[in-house]
Amino acid sequence: MIKDMSQDELTLHIIKILKENKKDEFKAFLEELQPYDIAKIYEDLPEKHKARYLLYLNFDMLADLMEELDKEEQLEVLNKLGIEKSSKVLDLMDNDDLALLLNELSPEKKDSLLSGMKIEESKAVSDILNYPPETAGRIMTNRFVWIRNNYTIREAIDKLKTFAEFAESINYLYVVDEERKLVGVVSYRDLLLGDLSEKIKDIMYERVIAVNVTTDQEVVAQMTERYDFLAMPVVDDDNILVGIVTVDDVLDVVIQEANEDIEKLSATGKSIDFETKTLVAAARRLPWLILLLFIGLISGKIISSFENTLDQVVAIAFFMPMIAGMTGNTGTQSLAVVVRGLISHDINKGVIVRLISRELGVGVTIGLTCAILISIIAYFWQGSLVLGAVVGCSLFFTLIIGTLAGTIIPLILFRLNIDPAVASGPLITTINDIFSLLTYFGIATMFLKYLM
Repeated sequence: MIKDMSQDELTLHIIKILKENKKDEFKAFLEELQPYDIAKIYEDLPEKHKARYLLYLNFDMLADLMEELDKEEQLEVLNKLGIEKSSKVLDLMDNDDLALLLNELSPEKKDSLLSGMKIEESKAVSDILNYPPETAGRIMTNRFVWIRNNYTIREAIDKLKTFAEFAESINYLYVVDEERKLVGVVSYRDLLLGDLSEKIKDIMYERVIAVNVTTDQEVVAQMTERYDFLAMPVVDDDNILVGIVTVDDVLDVVIQEANEDIEKLSATGKSIDFETKTLVAAARRLPWLILLLFIGLISGKIISSFENTLDQVVAIAFFMPMIAGMTGNTGTQSLAVVVRGLISHDINKGVIVRLISRELGVGVTIGLTCAILISIIAYFWQGSLVLGAVVGCSLFFTLIIGTLAGTIIPLILFRLNIDPAVASGPLITTINDIFSLLTYFGIATMFLKYLM
């Protein structure tokens, strides 16, 4: 049974069908598969079978396949299909997915593909490409159903049936006036529950939540999550409805933004995955690490400045890595909490004050607990209450500093309209190293005569 087949078994079965040239069986088999499975099979096929696989796919399946592949594989498929067949496939692709692909091509290649498409589809994609990257206009589709407010529910349902295959989402019908300005919205559920003779204007919601074409895609994702929408209408500056952003595109945005934040938090700044070449991956990591290397020299200078303290009480050096490491760890934890919170919360003065107060309390609690523990360890190891007190007090203050640094730095960057994720883990750790060493050696030097 096909439902029990693993991905590898699906691919092997397709190879068998292709070898035996059973086109009808191929078509019946693929009709049971999801677009992801169709694309995964193509990726796993040996190169010698890929051309025939594409030949057996109908245009709708080819469009589904294209939307599931990455850029390099999409270009590979287009080259195998040729201009004429490619144009027909592009006509069937979602406009936003197609715009994403064409944006990566040379102007000549892009114009060549657009010229072979239907005029209305070509224009829709060209319009999307004119909007700034990572905005609602770039990720929207024009495949939605709109109706007039003077329609009856019966007329609205008839139109919905007519355009059901065309529309990317039929969960909502958007109501526009004579100038195509957005004036209301009704859900498919509203139509089912209403009387067929009722007017749309009597059942529609007039307070429509919409975004502008220039709204940042991350804001679109936040609003979609906030209102639990399956699609978000997009309007221009004149409130004319120009498209919708569907929930599948919102998920893509969330994943993209999360990946970008992870890259910044790890101080790479650019995408590195399993396929990235060695030299490319190294080049993307080096700039931040070289910067942090020079900042880290400050830590070395601090240690050398307290050389006399180290010479007289060697035991202090034993706890130095622990002090610096713990401070960096707590700072990175706070940074992760803040960056995640900035995505899902509206930030105002009250929220910031509560967050800093909470993190200060967390720092004090963590610092006190760890300070007591390390003081006891230091005392039993060296038999010195003073050493235990110095190490404990140092850890207490540095953990508070680390927690606040990991909280306040990204908040400051956010207020300056700088992505807070650039306050990367390695940067916070390096800065906290400097503060922790200054605090540790400063306290140790103050009590040096009692330690000797």
